Amino acid sequence: MDIKISVVIPTFNRPKLLTRCLDALLAQNIPKSDFEVIVVSDGPDKDTLLELMPWLKKKKLNLIYEHSPQRKGPAAARNLGWLTAKAPLIAFTDDDCLPDCDWLSSFLNEFKDQTELVAYTGQTRVPIPKNPTDFHLNSAHLQTAEFITANCACSKAALIQTGGFDERFKLAYREDSDLQFKLLSQNIPIRYVDDALVVHPVRQSPWGISIKEQKKSCYDALLFRKFPVLYRNKIHVKSIWNYYVINLLWILLFVSLAFEIKPLFVVSGAGLLFLLSRLIGHRLKNSRKSIKHIAEMIWTSIFIPTLSVYWRIYGAIKFRVLYI
Repeated sequence: MDIKISVVIPTFNRPKLLTRCLDALLAQNIPKSDFEVIVVSDGPDKDTLLELMPWLKKKKLNLIYEHSPQRKGPAAARNLGWLTAKAPLIAFTDDDCLPDCDWLSSFLNEFKDQTELVAYTGQTRVPIPKNPTDFHLNSAHLQTAEFITANCACSKAALIQTGGFDERFKLAYREDSDLQFKLLSQNIPIRYVDDALVVHPVRQSPWGISIKEQKKSCYDALLFRKFPVLYRNKIHVKSIWNYYVINLLWILLFVSLAFEIKPLFVVSGAGLLFLLSRLIGHRLKNSRKSIKHIAEMIWTSIFIPTLSVYWRIYGAIKFRVLYI
């Protein structure tokens, strides 16, 4: 059997989402014998294996299941997947994505030389409701990203040349930009394939998810250390000077309370109220105005500046780079 393209999907403990993704791959408009699907669990995952057993037994797809011995992150899972792959072209998507029926054929139509060093990116659509939450709006930025692992493909030769994904990126954040920058720095072309469409629904998020999301920012430091010029030109991270000011004002507020300095308390308190109100207003400007969502924006905005600065400094220290 001549496998023309391999699909690698990292996952962990999201069996229902994974099944929807596999259903979308089952509907691809190329023969099932032309592609394989490699599902890689980021660590042992009984629920996912149980969900996949009917697929593996009935052989509805040419499906392979792998798992890493311990949790290492999606970058490591993808490396395990593409190193296992038989095809000369490797497509990547995520377990919460729904590839269009023309997804694989669109990549194959562009891939002419099996030894070519090349990568592809496609169109990612993020449907959000008319009354979106802050999390919906943040997720919608995936639609304008240049290169994301929800929808891309690389020749195996290109992955070997670049070394694949950097496994120091332990979370699903910036590991795709890192691969993009490695491709660009080695003059490996990344071609846009408009017909290669993947729909990326926004999952139901837990209340206060934005607090947990702040941890990801430590990996900006790693990416900046590796590719400072490309990072500045491509990432366009907004300055967080206001976060540093907010943290300074918190310190001054506590000092004023400890030493009973009333003028300092008034000034620092007023400054905090002004800057936090601006942050809350910015997050609510185009998002949902329900009582629950407003309460979430107020509560999380109190902690986000401190956590964001903490994880930036943590990343700068961990990866030994001046990044503030």
